[in-house]
Amino acid sequence: MFSFDSIVVGQSPRMRSVFDFVRVIADSESNVLIVGETGTGKETIANLVHYTSRRRRRPFVAVSCAILTETLIESELFGHERGAFTGASRDHAGRFEMANGGTIFLDDIDDVPRGVQVKLLRVLQNRTIERVGGTRAIPVDVRVITGSKRSLQQLASDGQFREDLFYRLNVVPIFLPPLRERREDVPALTDHFLRRFTQAAGVQMPALSPVVRQAFDRYAWPGNVRELENACERIAQTCTCSMVRVGCLPASVLLGAGEGPHEAAAGAPATAGRADSRISLDARLQEVETHLIGWALAASHGNKSRAAELLRIKRSTLGDRIRRLGLDPPAAEQADEVPDL
Repeated sequence: MFSFDSIVVGQSPRMRSVFDFVRVIADSESNVLIVGETGTGKETIANLVHYTSRRRRRPFVAVSCAILTETLIESELFGHERGAFTGASRDHAGRFEMANGGTIFLDDIDDVPRGVQVKLLRVLQNRTIERVGGTRAIPVDVRVITGSKRSLQQLASDGQFREDLFYRLNVVPIFLPPLRERREDVPALTDHFLRRFTQAAGVQMPALSPVVRQAFDRYAWPGNVRELENACERIAQTCTCSMVRVGCLPASVLLGAGEGPHEAAAGAPATAGRADSRISLDARLQEVETHLIGWALAASHGNKSRAAELLRIKRSTLGDRIRRLGLDPPAAEQADEVPDL
């Protein structure tokens, strides 16, 4: 059963305003346009709108327009009649018909070809659809919610999206902030996803070490909430300890957590966007290894056995790496905080 509280996770002011706004507009019949980067949770918000509206007992149909080819999208949205094209051996109801009485969510509306945009505009105006190969108008009672990863207004200004369709869709706009702009929600989201995945696996939810918490907080999450969810799923599937340590983190998070503010905003080293740039993987890995060993030595006050335990490696292995990296344990003992991962 749907629960509003099971989806509403996070206390950042920007997301609380989104959740409050959803409560206000849920029972409206107006079209909703949700704008946000990939992975910010547009479909989740669309679900929230539907299941808190008077249409909650009727179908909710989600369509990703980005994965449909131009030749398939019209048939998928509006259906087709038998014999409409090669392989059409029977009548096929489209997604609008499937959603009749409920809500249809058209994600990645910014990827819809202009030819289909014309037909979408007609559906919104007349509340009828016409199957491919058909001639009769089929009435549909559907609330339309769309999602876009780009500004439709800008696309319309650039001539890449029909301006009249934009105004039809943009009756009630909702803007979702990227995760890097609401970092205060990362701990709550992390715990939420870890709890869900560990419960599904039938195992106890592990605690997160302070260094892992800091790495999660510093990482830019270019994939937004979806990337955080995937990272938590990986931890739930692969971490067998009672506490999640750095060895359980995906490499992308571990390496990206040490970027500066401008680099972190892009989720990659600043040089990565230049065609002539070069990144030394060995140097980068050595830098991360140095930081982690320095932190472990500081946290253990120079006790190599304890430091090796924190890093989940053998004491002899730690000694070899300290010598290879030229680290000075006494100097490391002076550190009083977790390294910048």
